Amino acid sequence: MNRGFYTIMAAQFFSSLADNALLFVAIDLLISMKAPASLTPLLKLSFVLFYVLLAPFVGAFADSMPKGKVMFIANLVKVFGCALIFFHVHPLLAYAVVGFGAAVYSPAKYGILTELLPPEKLVEANGWIEGLTVMSIILGTVMGGALVSAKASAFMLGFDVPLIETGITTTTEAALCVVVAVYILATLFNLRIPDTLAKYAHQERNPARLIADFANCSSLLWKDKLGQISLAVTTLFWGAGATLQFIVLKWAEKSLHMPLDKATTLIGIVALGVAVGAAASAKMIPLKKSLTVIPLGIAMGIVVMCMTMVHSVMIAYPLLLLIGVLSGFFVVPMNALLQHRGHVLMSAGHSIAVQNFNENLSILTMLAIYAMLITLNVDLNFVIVGFGLSVAGIMFLIMKKHKMNQAEHDSLALIGEHKH
Repeated sequence: MNRGFYTIMAAQFFSSLADNALLFVAIDLLISMKAPASLTPLLKLSFVLFYVLLAPFVGAFADSMPKGKVMFIANLVKVFGCALIFFHVHPLLAYAVVGFGAAVYSPAKYGILTELLPPEKLVEANGWIEGLTVMSIILGTVMGGALVSAKASAFMLGFDVPLIETGITTTTEAALCVVVAVYILATLFNLRIPDTLAKYAHQERNPARLIADFANCSSLLWKDKLGQISLAVTTLFWGAGATLQFIVLKWAEKSLHMPLDKATTLIGIVALGVAVGAAASAKMIPLKKSLTVIPLGIAMGIVVMCMTMVHSVMIAYPLLLLIGVLSGFFVVPMNALLQHRGHVLMSAGHSIAVQNFNENLSILTMLAIYAMLITLNVDLNFVIVGFGLSVAGIMFLIMKKHKMNQAEHDSLALIGEHKH
């Protein structure tokens, strides 16, 4: 791993840290506005909307210039979206603008790994990037909860800059200042990312052709015997992960009687588990063995259902940690395999755009279903059991599909194949 790789890691860490802290600041703002409970999951939905809408275009944009420059531009968009809340723009709209920046950022963030590193390093690199992303989720979640707590709010609002009238008078404004500062730090790291000198063919600008090209790339990945399995797993994982975040917040409120600033620590525990699982799989699972981790996805769905029987914080912590470890251990090899097949079959930016489209369409669908269930006042235990059964059942079907593929042809022989 070279210096450029660690610079990318730092840029990604601080950008993701700010994204996650901002989510909980926005949730607190909705609570203070006395908004309906169904709007809380819609925050995340508004964030990922542009991942789906822009999917045909962001891959070409990421491949049209050095990816460090793309990440720099995307972070500036995030800062703009964050600043909109200062001007009393609705949190859903402001967070959607941040999501626009994140959608542009993602193909460059992951695509640059395949330009910088050989295939055999991708699992280890993904272990790093997922581990650091998860650490940013942990710290961002805790940071967001802390920023909206009474103690931190009183401290920040009591802090005066000599001879300067800041005009910051609310908890939200004070919290947003900290979040913007973190985004700016990420932007400074973006400026230090080296140009990998990877060059792609001239990028199409005609929207209709871009959509057709995207559809072709998507078809290539879904038809590929390895691509379809890894894409199905990561698509399910990210949809389930985003939904689980809000289920845990609601579960903490209903079953553990925890306020928002305390409940965020539970999400941090899940994320810590993901980091541990990601680090372990990066060390233990080579790319050739990546598909052996699929049964852990089934186990995760089964363990999630145990949440319905837990009413003690002391039991909740190890249970959520286990859910996180299982998640991190199976998603990192799948992510690396998907990146490898995408790089072999098409360009880095385009393959990540296809991945983002499918994963975020899954997030949109699962969050919309969750928001509908909350609006209908469906019992939370029923939601948790249904969620766990769905995850375990879909992972079982994916495992069966892989066995059918293997019976037809040894698709594992494709791992390590050169770009074509």
